[in-house]
Amino acid sequence: MTSPAPVVLAFLDPAFPDGRVADATKPQLLVTDLGVTRGDGVFETMLAVGGTVRKMQAHLDRLGGSAAALDLAIPGQEAWRRVIAAAVARHRSENPPADPAADELVVKLVVTRGVEGEAPTAWVQASPAGAAGRRQRETGIDVILLDRGYDSDVAERAPWLLLGAKTLSYAVNMAALRHAHKQGADDVIFLSSDGRVLEGPTSTVLLAHVEKSDDGTTVKRLITPQLDSGILAGTSQGALFAAAKAAGWELGYGPLEPRDLMDADAVWLISSVRLLAPVNRIDGKEIGTPSVQKELTAELSELFAGIH
Repeated sequence: MTSPAPVVLAFLDPAFPDGRVADATKPQLLVTDLGVTRGDGVFETMLAVGGTVRKMQAHLDRLGGSAAALDLAIPGQEAWRRVIAAAVARHRSENPPADPAADELVVKLVVTRGVEGEAPTAWVQASPAGAAGRRQRETGIDVILLDRGYDSDVAERAPWLLLGAKTLSYAVNMAALRHAHKQGADDVIFLSSDGRVLEGPTSTVLLAHVEKSDDGTTVKRLITPQLDSGILAGTSQGALFAAAKAAGWELGYGPLEPRDLMDADAVWLISSVRLLAPVNRIDGKEIGTPSVQKELTAELSELFAGIH
């Protein structure tokens, strides 16, 4: 039997500035915690490479924004920073990476509303990154398009749906992934009921076009769906857009439709842990130009690797 992956678990507690370390193999939450009974809470997932957490500020800012959308009081950013640093250092000390090329940790920040009438529960979890994410970023993925069941204007019309917040209520997202796997696919791109491209269950959609300008120079354009369509603001997409702009890429924001994906020279799903995963097929149809996709993936991956 395979041994479970080592996990460092540290709760944010005013009495323990670097976190109250707990045994991740033992129960830690009360069954009455509202994060358990209602999915009432928020989270962020980050990647630490060589002990350095990538895009920490962007993740902390988004955690705060998600918490504000839920009227949830959470610890301040400096408290999170201390516990994150301690958890990562402890994991690396207790589990020295055998392969420097695979020295990646998943760092998860979680806050639940806690037991009703009491303080929220907050913790940091550090664990090894799985091999599946690295494999998908190297070999690419097949995806299917799925209807998310609401139109692209619903976020503005019904803010209580919390579509722009990263909440613990991920049952639908996980059900979509299980459905994709049953269809022989790796992942999903959600569509709104009015036909707009939204996002993946755990990722942001990117596409690229490469064109020749009138003077013969090559123009590379990177495009992502509009945020006002009710999708989560991707920290990885935002960071990569900034790096691509500095490297001379043009940037664009939807609205996008399925035909835009099919007509693109390359499509990716991007997320903090898996990073940039090229999309090989959508609904069984090959997309993009393989040679161009490979070249662009290498260029964008190099830009993304330089982001901290």
